[in-house]
Amino acid sequence: MKAVGVVAEYNPFHNGHHYHINRAKEISRADIVVAVMSGNFTQRGEPTILDKWHRAQEALANGVDLVVELPLAFSVQPAHLFASGAITMMTELGIQSMVFGAEHAEWDFDKLVRAESKFKSNQFDRYNATYATVFNEQLQEATGVQLTEPNDILAFGYFKARYEQAAPLDLIPIRRLGTHYHDLQINEQRQIASASAIRESVKDRRNNYQTVVPQRTINDLAELNGVADWNELYPYLRYQLIQAPIKTLGTIYQMAEGLEFRMKAVAETAENFDEFIHEVKTKRYTYSRLIRVCLYVLLQITDAEMKAHFESPYIRILGFNRHGQTYLHEIKKQATVPIVARMNRELKNGLANLDYRAGKMYEQLNRTELQDMRRQPIIQD
Repeated sequence: MKAVGVVAEYNPFHNGHHYHINRAKEISRADIVVAVMSGNFTQRGEPTILDKWHRAQEALANGVDLVVELPLAFSVQPAHLFASGAITMMTELGIQSMVFGAEHAEWDFDKLVRAESKFKSNQFDRYNATYATVFNEQLQEATGVQLTEPNDILAFGYFKARYEQAAPLDLIPIRRLGTHYHDLQINEQRQIASASAIRESVKDRRNNYQTVVPQRTINDLAELNGVADWNELYPYLRYQLIQAPIKTLGTIYQMAEGLEFRMKAVAETAENFDEFIHEVKTKRYTYSRLIRVCLYVLLQITDAEMKAHFESPYIRILGFNRHGQTYLHEIKKQATVPIVARMNRELKNGLANLDYRAGKMYEQLNRTELQDMRRQPIIQD
């Protein structure tokens, strides 16, 4: 069977995602669609509006044949590591092509990857600018373009990861359809809106999102009591930052250049998360980077743990239909990493420990059902 892959957060699943799935299958002429989906926290380190099981069910109800979870070690990361994990999983799953949205699908991303190989590494040591700023300065000089849009940045990451892994995967960028990625307004005369706009609509109880999401998503969102965010998580984060010794905080993944001192000091006085993150922010770090570090602190993820999980990827099956099940039987024989259908004690304490911890935090935050133990893959009729 020929498979096409898509990478997504589905936060939540909307009509633009449905279009993407249909377009991917049409372009690739594939028999099935495999979605590599983030778990309960997004790339920016924020909790998803619906848990991974509801979002997997929405995907299966709208054209996806197999949904697998992108482990937290890759899903809550900057674009190049997020993309690297996604490409690794696509390769292990025997997927022949991958279709993804980009703001500038016409760009030669391979050319941009080659240009990056000639960048001056000493320029990245500047303390008055973020990595992204210095990167784009050099890219502009070499190619005349800059990577400033989220999907373009991810597209670059996919091409770079394919090159580094020598992955036999056909990468097909398509122009992103509809509104801007960060657009917070829903035009009820159109059938596509950004996931950000839909979340804001749910959060503000405007409920004007029904025209831009499939029925399954409407049903799931209608059951929500509210939208959890970092304001709810902040008391747990603040407690850890205040109580943990500086030496312990210094072992947290991505806690660099004395950031632990700054975060600990701000936590002493900041009463809410918005105040905290604003005070911690400097020109050196983006908000996305800082929010991810906050999640690493909350889950007590150390450098050593993250390194171990990078070196031991696994594939967690969240759901499938009969076509996806047939495909799974085909590729299981060739996969070189574990393919997991059900969490057990060994996985909880080993390969899947970071995802298990994230799931427990999500359960506490949203008062939702168990996310990992005793959960079996969804089987879509």
